Amino acid sequence: MAAETCILMTILLLTISLLYASFTLLLWLTWWRIPYVRPAIPAGTGPRITVIIPVRNEAENLPLLLDDLERQTYRNFDVIVADDSSTDDTLAIARERARQASFVLHPLPLSNERTASPKKRAITQSIANADGELIVTTDGDCRVGPRWLETLAAFYQETGATMLIGPVTFATDSSVFASLQIVEFASLIGSGACTLALGRPTMCNGANLCYQKRVFEQVGGFSGVDHLASGDDEFLMHKVAERFPGSIRFVKNRDAIVTTEAHQSLRAFYQQRKRWASKWRAYTSWLPTLLAIFIFMANAAPVVALGGWLVGEFSSQTLLFVLLSKVVPEFLFLRSVLVFLQKNSSVKLIPLTQLIYPFYVILFGLAAQGKGYRWKGRDLT
Repeated sequence: MAAETCILMTILLLTISLLYASFTLLLWLTWWRIPYVRPAIPAGTGPRITVIIPVRNEAENLPLLLDDLERQTYRNFDVIVADDSSTDDTLAIARERARQASFVLHPLPLSNERTASPKKRAITQSIANADGELIVTTDGDCRVGPRWLETLAAFYQETGATMLIGPVTFATDSSVFASLQIVEFASLIGSGACTLALGRPTMCNGANLCYQKRVFEQVGGFSGVDHLASGDDEFLMHKVAERFPGSIRFVKNRDAIVTTEAHQSLRAFYQQRKRWASKWRAYTSWLPTLLAIFIFMANAAPVVALGGWLVGEFSSQTLLFVLLSKVVPEFLFLRSVLVFLQKNSSVKLIPLTQLIYPFYVILFGLAAQGKGYRWKGRDLT
């Protein structure tokens, strides 16, 4: 590498690293400034809530979620289980539980037609049949605490928000692989909460999402993005943010946490993350696209710095600066989010995650350029 090129590369690496450190420290400080909400129990009955659960082949998990809903302290709700042509007993279980449940449960079988986005179709058809003022979405393999709906209803009644973004984490950290997923997922939840608090919403998760039914209708639902298999959460959030700026809130309360199971196989993990990464090309807002590119560059920087140091192109000081400016702010931020999510035991896995994550980001950043992935036994684009 020519001397001039080496100098320019060094300046670029140091600049990216400094910007990333500043950005991560901003997220850390913003996380601490987000108030821990303690909303009062809604007066009277509170808003009517319709919980929508899109499912496909969730016979093993759905009964557990329905048991959780039986234990809700907030009772002004009904549930729609939208079954997307399950090949197991999911629909039969939903129908049986509808006869026994203490709440109103509507099984909604969907036709087995080919669609680009089965989940968006399930949510759209469910909302058309929903009675609730508020729509709450989660997934069939999730678990919720007894005060989940009470917390969402109370916070909505207190703020009048058009959309509430709820925290999500993985249920178990019994293995190193699961713990690594917990740390990685905490970074997404925390980043989404902080960019929202900064007035620039970027990401959320449909496993714990609450919004006004009328707002869904006013922004046209998923129209314009219904050709994309993924993004039933983020693209809707971006549409709401554009139509109703400043009206979306993050629910920083442990009673609002939704848990789901970490992936047990690398193949399932790869397909899910490829599906998530593929969304960035369809963003209409410039900020999520810019952020995705910036995060890719920031994670590529230590890999480039290490490679350049090994071949003698970059100094030890450059490598050390690049590494420290990444790992120290990240550790502070991730530890704060993990403690909130009650995943203290995963804090010790942060350094290992930081070691793996740059290669992970590069892999999925490149994988997202290709089309197609497998989801729930179907090949989607």
